[in-house]
Amino acid sequence: MASLAASTGLRSPPRSDAASPAPRPVFDADLLKVYTKTLLSTTLNNAVWPDSKDRDKVKAWIKEIDERVKTRMLEIQPTGFKYIVLTQINENLGQGGRADMACHWEDCDSVIQELFSNASLICICIAFAVRSV
Repeated sequence: MASLAASTGLRSPPRSDAASPAPRPVFDADLLKVYTKTLLSTTLNNAVWPDSKDRDKVKAWIKEIDERVKTRMLEIQPTGFKYIVLTQINENLGQGGRADMACHWEDCDSVIQELFSNASLICICIAFAVRSV
């Protein structure tokens, strides 16, 4: 019988006291949320919506925020995740701003959203950390 098991590839089930698989990494969204709130405040607190001739200033703010948030995400968890950062800046004309989402995914994936506004502009920053492995 032993030779039959060996020749057919049958194996006994693993023992119950075998080591459990390594836990999946979890992204610390709380660290990123605090960082993003501070970043938006310090970057845009005194910012004024530019006139139509200087719209490149808004693009530069968005690029800076995106790059700094992504860099911070890599510092928090350098491997095992893919990162997506979305930033939108609009002129504040008294309309208010809001960002909501509902996501259904694995427990180790994370998302943060932060809203900043002053008298001149509104900024919404959303960052996703999606487990890649």
